[in-house]
Amino acid sequence: MTIDEACVSCIINQSVKVANAIHADDLLSKRLTSTVEEMSKSFSYNDAPPEIASYVYEEMARIAHKTDLYDEVKELSTKKALSFVPFLKEKLFTSQNKLLTATKIAVAGNVIDLAAEVEFDLDEELEKIFHTEFAHDDFALFEQKLCRAKSVLIIGDNVGEHIFDYLFIETLRESYPNSAFLYMVRGNPIINDVTIKEAKEAGFDKICELVDSGVNTPGFTYNRANAYSKELFDSADLVISKGMGNYECMSPSHRKNICFLLKVKCSVVAASLQKEVGDIICKMA
Repeated sequence: MTIDEACVSCIINQSVKVANAIHADDLLSKRLTSTVEEMSKSFSYNDAPPEIASYVYEEMARIAHKTDLYDEVKELSTKKALSFVPFLKEKLFTSQNKLLTATKIAVAGNVIDLAAEVEFDLDEELEKIFHTEFAHDDFALFEQKLCRAKSVLIIGDNVGEHIFDYLFIETLRESYPNSAFLYMVRGNPIINDVTIKEAKEAGFDKICELVDSGVNTPGFTYNRANAYSKELFDSADLVISKGMGNYECMSPSHRKNICFLLKVKCSVVAASLQKEVGDIICKMA
């Protein structure tokens, strides 16, 4: 996906969120917003939104003299997500269809997104996710692909959401013990996306192969990935893509057998999927 006019105002609005996250004073807040507004005049409409975001966030980090703009928020998101783990484990334990329940859990976690046009409440989403149907429902096909896959690459999205992904991968391993599972994360801090740091703290390296993609975009941009990540992406029998940023970067993709799991949180992605903001998606491509 390439950027739309609506993406420009969304990216500019993100400067306000950053200012709030780093407790910026009025002077710094104004500088962040004015800088992004000026940058927006030269955005390339050939780029995907996550590619544009990489330039913008790099510049905001430089201005703020802060490598990880959302470090405090990410820590809070992780703590909140962890508080739901006992409840979610009970849901899995009592479920008649553990794979579907785990997949819904993984999608519910996708609401933790600081770059979204529309924000959703995690507590509310977890209350209703198990009774919500996929607006695009390729779950049966996804299950068929999983049954045949020897290697499955899960591309993570946001911090906090990664705790839900951990439960998802645990269930995948239990359901498909002969398959190899890999979890790919961003190459450096960008928005509130998961990196090696947060993934290791959550223990992903103990349940699957943990991979640093090398990308500096809030989405898996293939041409920015390191050689090993490209090789894994190309060779995995099945890729599970979490979230809108990854969807934006991989629509279209040169490979097939990608399952997009996400909650629709902006009008541009909604239009691309021909769905509504708020819908949950399980789409095979």
